[in-house]
This record gives sequence, C-alpha cells and structure tokens, in this order.
Amino acid sequence: MKESIVIREPQLEDAESIVSFYNFVGGETTFLSFEKDEYPLNVEEQREAISSINNHPACIMLLAMDVGEIAGIGTIHSGNKIKSRHQGELGIVVAKKYHGLGIGKELMNNLIEFCRNNGVTTRIQLDTRCDNEVAVRLYEKLGFEIEGRLPNTTLIDGTYYDLYVMGLML
Repeated sequence: MKESIVIREPQLEDAESIVSFYNFVGGETTFLSFEKDEYPLNVEEQREAISSINNHPACIMLLAMDVGEIAGIGTIHSGNKIKSRHQGELGIVVAKKYHGLGIGKELMNNLIEFCRNNGVTTRIQLDTRCDNEVAVRLYEKLGFEIEGRLPNTTLIDGTYYDLYVMGLML
C-alpha cells in the first residue's frame, strides 16, 4: 500500500468530504448500489451518522486517507436487535484512481479485526455483484464464502445482474 495512505476513523469535520466522496465514486463504477450524486445523506445527516457509528460498539467507519483526500471508505453496520446484532453488514469502496494499491484489502483487514475484537460481532455479511470478479476474489481470499445468489437484483440500462451474498464467520 502507498506510504502516504493512513487508515483512520472519521471525525465530524469529515462529513462534507465523505458525502462528496460517495457522490463522486457512485459515478465511477456500476458495481456500487448507488449512482453519481445519489448518496442518500446530506452533510448534517452524515455528521449524525458519524456520531452514531462512533458510539455503537459494533459499528465502524474507516477512511483511507491520502494526504487529506479520501481514497476509500469501509464500514461495518450492526443493528441493536438481540437476534441479529451479532451480524455486521460490510460496505467498502475505493476511488478508481487508487485501485490496485491494496487499499481495499487493508480496509477489509481492519474491519475484520474490529469485528473480531468488539465483543459483539461473530458474523460479517456483504453483497456484491456476481460479475465483480476482482471483489469476489478479494473477499474469498479474506475468508468470505458465497452463501447465496440473488438473481436479477440490480437493473442497469435494461440488463439485470445477480448478487452474491457472502459471509464470514469469525
């Protein structure tokens, strides 16, 4: 990984950069669940989300920073319901200009380590398009297994795509 990349948790003042990052990367690839400028939170809502995440024992957001610029973001979101709080939902995105530098793998390793040590999470789940072969290989390399296939889940320009549900027991 590039020496200038630092992985850290977000601060409230990162909210505007996070919203801008998500709105930008939504237009870089069709593999995300949202398009350019389709990120659902505004800056104030993102600040509230950062506070909520930072105060939840089984949730985390990590920023991969390159000298003040967000290169990637990884998240684990867990609920509070007794029967499902053991499961964290993983999300990850790396800006296209940072692909191939190991940032995604480093974010994933940090997220998995957080889950192993938080005293709550025993399972991590993620969804990814079946044709996102680079991502699927990374997830499998990190121990995730394909647990199911959701046909016709994503529709892009008249073409349907399937999603894999992948899981990792800790």
